[in-house]
Amino acid sequence: MKNKKLSKRKRREAAVAYVFILPDFIGLIVFVIIPILYAFYISFFEWDLINEKVFVGLGNYVRMKNNAEWWQALLRTVKLTLIYVPVLFVTSLFFAVLISNIKSKAGSFIKTSFLMPFAITSVIASTLWMFLYNEKRGYLNALLNLLGIKKQGFLGDGGQALFCIIAVLLWINLGYNMILFLSAIKDISQSYNEAATIDGANGWHIFRYITFPLIKQTSVFILITTTIASFQVLDLIMVMTKGGPASATEVGALYIYDRSFNMMEMGYGSALSVFLFLCLLVFSFVQLRLTTKE
Repeated sequence: MKNKKLSKRKRREAAVAYVFILPDFIGLIVFVIIPILYAFYISFFEWDLINEKVFVGLGNYVRMKNNAEWWQALLRTVKLTLIYVPVLFVTSLFFAVLISNIKSKAGSFIKTSFLMPFAITSVIASTLWMFLYNEKRGYLNALLNLLGIKKQGFLGDGGQALFCIIAVLLWINLGYNMILFLSAIKDISQSYNEAATIDGANGWHIFRYITFPLIKQTSVFILITTTIASFQVLDLIMVMTKGGPASATEVGALYIYDRSFNMMEMGYGSALSVFLFLCLLVFSFVQLRLTTKE
């Protein structure tokens, strides 16, 4: 009788859990899975969103293969990722370790200060940094003038624009990743650190042999999610540079958007999206295998 009551209670708890999960599950199907499948379907057609679809088979993929502009845009995306992801990972981990050692109330204020940029929208952040980067009236050039350094082009300079975008991305996302690392560090039992200190270990040894190995799961999660996000950067670039100057900041996501909605080549844009999705899928799998053990 008791077992029956327990099984009935477990079924009731499971039913309640499924009810709470159901809205997110429906949202995942409607807004993620179905669009991905539909994009794969559309990639085999020529379609301008107005006229009837024309089946072209693998024509869009062949066109992608011979499109030098697309590969240049993808190369810029890879360049952004190779700079942005390691710098964000190292800096957020560094500040997380630093703040974890602050025991006073100042630690809470510092955490809030770091997290504030993540709370504002990308459009507001872009507008703010556009003002700071302004070549004639921006505060950054005013500061450089005080230091005796000539004015910089920033967003108007093809060699600097992409790095300016990366700086804004770091400013926005540093606090969020730092909080993730900080939460993982706080979950580590202090007994490990105390035992290591008694054995004569210094701060670096504690970090290398205790802290970093024990936050490995969080590290892998941050690496994969930031890599995926770096390939999807769009709104910041659209507001700040629109892909310029001279396509210096035209990354893959912006190129796909331009082809799909400005050029009305939805089939070709879908083919590019599918290819980028598969690249991210493979890259994430490889990254996961390299950073975790079976």
